[in-house]
Amino acid sequence: MATLTTITDGTLSATIDAQGAQLMSLRLGEGEYLWQGDERYWARRAPVLFPIVGCLRNDHAVSAQGDVSLKRHGVARLYEHAVVEQTPTSVTYELSSAEETRAAYPFDFRLNMTYAVADGRLAQTFAVTNTGEVDLPFTLGGHPAFNVPVPGDEGSSFSDYELVFPERWTAAVPTIDQNGLHDFSHMNELFHDADRIQLTHELIDRLLTVVFVDVPGRSVKLVGPAGHGVELDFDGFTYLGVWTATSDAPFVAIEPWVGCATAYDESDVFEEKRGTITLKPGETCKRSFTIRPF
Repeated sequence: MATLTTITDGTLSATIDAQGAQLMSLRLGEGEYLWQGDERYWARRAPVLFPIVGCLRNDHAVSAQGDVSLKRHGVARLYEHAVVEQTPTSVTYELSSAEETRAAYPFDFRLNMTYAVADGRLAQTFAVTNTGEVDLPFTLGGHPAFNVPVPGDEGSSFSDYELVFPERWTAAVPTIDQNGLHDFSHMNELFHDADRIQLTHELIDRLLTVVFVDVPGRSVKLVGPAGHGVELDFDGFTYLGVWTATSDAPFVAIEPWVGCATAYDESDVFEEKRGTITLKPGETCKRSFTIRPF
């Protein structure tokens, strides 16, 4: 049975499920911006990605502590997280390593996920602590998916939407194979000296996932024809994934990532994956991104 917690600043409200510490709803007034899950397309809504983003080659890697055997996006989404702190505007969850997690990922950790609303923004904060006696390698990321059309743009189509960046730049994204592995030696230039790109199912169908690297200003807006959408700010996240499930799915996931799936030019040594953060025993690392519906 789901254990749901709702927080609100009086205008913006968010509901989170202790199962996976997953965001389940993001409402501005009466309008629901977050994808509500549908097994015909994709049943999840906004899973927490830890200690990997994407997939390992053959779901396997080796590490200084032994074999790592993780399915896509890791373990955090699979377990119930305990509520350790709550106010009307924020809630903090906790997941700690256990025998079952160590069988797949042989490290000790504590993951705290904090959701907080203020001034029309939802902040999602990851805090990872090394509770073990050896170095802790990991990556992390968010996976919020948004309804398309967004509230206020009813009747619009998927291709009426644009991803808008804070400045003009040239975006090239890696090729991704059917197993989810990234090829950074074959990049696809999406646009040159522009600050926006049309969102289309054809684009995502062709690339499987659009993986932007080093987005300027670490910010992006999803904007519909009537000017409604969402804005994400993700300082501290090198990658931004953009994905939807099928050629007619009425949602788009906009995903800030610290790391990414295993790449062709990488070994299968877990500590050598792109974007890996390594914590000494007792150290804590925090990363936050915000979502602003409008």
